Amino acid sequence: MTKIMVVDDDKDATTLFEEVLKAEGYEAILLNESSKAVQIAKKELPALFILDLMMPEPDGFKLCRMLRREPEFKSTPIIIVTALNDTDSRIVAIGAGANDYLTKPFRLDELYSSIKDHLEIIY
Repeated sequence: MTKIMVVDDDKDATTLFEEVLKAEGYEAILLNESSKAVQIAKKELPALFILDLMMPEPDGFKLCRMLRREPEFKSTPIIIVTALNDTDSRIVAIGAGANDYLTKPFRLDELYSSIKDHLEIIY
């Protein structure tokens, strides 16, 4: 089963992600503390990351950069899912290494399409 790590400080959001990812046959690894993400990712080796941007340290921008510095995650797809709907945040996130940027609220088919597209690239 393909592992997807979701990092969001909002427990309701991670619970929702768990439900929608499991419905599509993915294994969801959920984290509400971004400070533990790199350590746990190294153990779990997810095929894809979904990150929120607005979190306590490190925020999603920093976490994206931290993941990209790790050799095992240099090419692992990272999808940002955030309420920040401004061009500057999108540019900074893509510059930090994100592969895609979805704004909340998002449509489930949009999320599923992004996940499938990015997983097809690596498999």
